[in-house]
Amino acid sequence: MKIQNVKGGYDFLPKEQKIRNYINDVLKETFKQYGFKSIETPILCFYDILSNKYDDENDILNEIYKLSDQGKRKLGLRYDLTVPFAKFITLNKNQIKFPFKRYEIAKVFRDGPVRAGRDREFTQCDVDVVGIKGQLIEAELLSLFVKAFNKLNIDIIIKYNSRNLMNGLILESGIDSTLLPKVTTIIDKKDKLTKQEFENKLIEIGLTKNQIDNIINYFNLSLKEINSMFINTSNQKIKIGLEELNNLEKYLKDINIVSICNFSSSLARGQNYYTGNVFEVYDKNGVINGSIGAGGRYDNMITEFINDGNQYPTVGISFGLSAIYEILKNDVMFNDISITDIYIIPIDTDIESLNLANNLRDLGYNVEIDLNFKKLKKSLDYANKEKIPYVIILGENEIKNNTIIIKDMFNNNSIKINLNNLEKIKKYI
Repeated sequence: MKIQNVKGGYDFLPKEQKIRNYINDVLKETFKQYGFKSIETPILCFYDILSNKYDDENDILNEIYKLSDQGKRKLGLRYDLTVPFAKFITLNKNQIKFPFKRYEIAKVFRDGPVRAGRDREFTQCDVDVVGIKGQLIEAELLSLFVKAFNKLNIDIIIKYNSRNLMNGLILESGIDSTLLPKVTTIIDKKDKLTKQEFENKLIEIGLTKNQIDNIINYFNLSLKEINSMFINTSNQKIKIGLEELNNLEKYLKDINIVSICNFSSSLARGQNYYTGNVFEVYDKNGVINGSIGAGGRYDNMITEFINDGNQYPTVGISFGLSAIYEILKNDVMFNDISITDIYIIPIDTDIESLNLANNLRDLGYNVEIDLNFKKLKKSLDYANKEKIPYVIILGENEIKNNTIIIKDMFNNNSIKINLNNLEKIKKYI
C-alpha cells in the first residue's frame, strides 16, 4: 500500500494552518460586521438535488463526486455551498425570518483539474441574502469583498456583468434560445481562448458565420457602447440587463468603489442558476490567475425549491480560501506570529509548572510547558525557533521566593512578577 493523499487534497502543517485560520478569522469578523449569521449544512446530498439546475452538458456535472449508500440511493458530495443553502432555506423557511443573511465556511469537493488555488477538496466561505431585490444589496456585497480583501492586504479587481444582458445579446445575434446554455458556457471562456479557438467552439455547436460575427461584435463593446446601441431596444433581456448594470454602477460610484470594479460582458459564471448580475474577484498582482472570489444573483433557485407561490430573491458571494492562501502563504508577517504567548520550562517543578500554566491560561494567555525535560539550552532554542515571545524558567528558588521572572525573548529583557499578584503580568504582556 502506498501512503499518499488524493490529488487535490492536502495536509496542512501548523504553520500553514495558522495562515488559513487567520484568513477564516478575518472573513468571519467581516461577515459579522455586515450582519451575517453562521449556519452549517451537510456534506452529503442527494444527487438529484445537486444536479437539478444543470443541463447534461454543464461542466459541473462531470465534477460532482458521485456515490451511493447501502440503500442504493444516489448521493453526491456538495461541490459548492449554494445548492445546499437553497435546500436549507426550503427545509427551514418556517423557522427563519426574511430577509435572511447567512455565512458558512465549510469543505466542498470537485472532481476537476488541479492547479494553484483550485483543489479537489477545498474550503469555501460564502455569504448569502434571501429576500432582498435590487442592486443596493449587491453593491453592499461588493463592498464586503473590498473590506475583507483590504483587511487581508490583497489588492483586487472585481469584474461584473448581467446574465440578462448576456442572454439578450446572444438572442440579438440571431441565435435560438435552446442554444443559450451552450453559447453562454463558451462565451464565459472567451478571455482564455484565442480568437480562432473561440470561433471553432461556436462552429462546433452549429452557429453560422453571421451569428459568430454578431457575438464577437456585441461582446467586445463597453457598457457605455451597449447603452448607446440599445437605447431604444425592444429586447426585454437587454433592457432588464442594462437596468441592472446601470443601477449597480450608480451604487458603486456612490459608495466609492467603482474604480475597483470593471464591467465584463463575457462574464457568465459557470452555474446556470444565476439570473441577474454576476461577479468575480481577481488578484490585481496576478499571483493567482483564476478568481479568488465570486458570486451573483440567483432569484429562481430557492423560489422553485419551495414552490409555494412566493418569490425568494437571493444574492450571494463566495471567497476561495485555497486561492487566498496561495497569495498569503509567503507573507513574512506570518513568520512572526506564534500561537503560544508564554513557554514554561520546569526545573524539578512539574506540578508547580502545571498550576502556573493553568493560572496564566485563566488570565487569557496561550501557554505551553516543556514536558520532555530537555536541557535548558535546548528548551530556549525551541522557544526561539517557534518565535514564542515570553519564557518562564520555573525552578525551586522561584517557588521558594514566590516570584517568577518572565524573559522577553524578542527584546532580551526580563520582568519580575510575584506569584500572589499574577494579574500584574497584564501590564507587561
